[in-house]
Amino acid sequence: MGKIIVALLFALILPAASFANDTMREGYWEITTSMVIPGMPMEMPATKIKHCYTKEDLKDQKSVITSDKNCTVTDVKQSGNKITWKMKCTGENAGTFIGETVYKGDAYDSAMTVQTQGQTMDMKVKGTRLGSCP
Repeated sequence: MGKIIVALLFALILPAASFANDTMREGYWEITTSMVIPGMPMEMPATKIKHCYTKEDLKDQKSVITSDKNCTVTDVKQSGNKITWKMKCTGENAGTFIGETVYKGDAYDSAMTVQTQGQTMDMKVKGTRLGSCP
């Protein structure tokens, strides 16, 4: 289970935070991800990463939601500062994903429900722009 969670964080969550060039500015971002898995005896610790997003990264909505070639993104919709999407993956990260991101200036909050291997997980992602890329 731990291997799947790490793969999801890096293959799906990091790029999912970066897909709208009119709601997110290029730059250096800090991204904090927390996950709730029903039935787990203890809460999983949040992970925090920093990532530099370029204009190129932010120009195509579907291709940057995930870097996993086994995933198909559908139903990407934007209304004001809110973006929703659905995704289905096959292979090692097989599952279905439904997500929503709300942008607030140089910050955002995302929520995603993941169904994989008969398990449902809820992920929360918070992003904050730290400034220009180093």
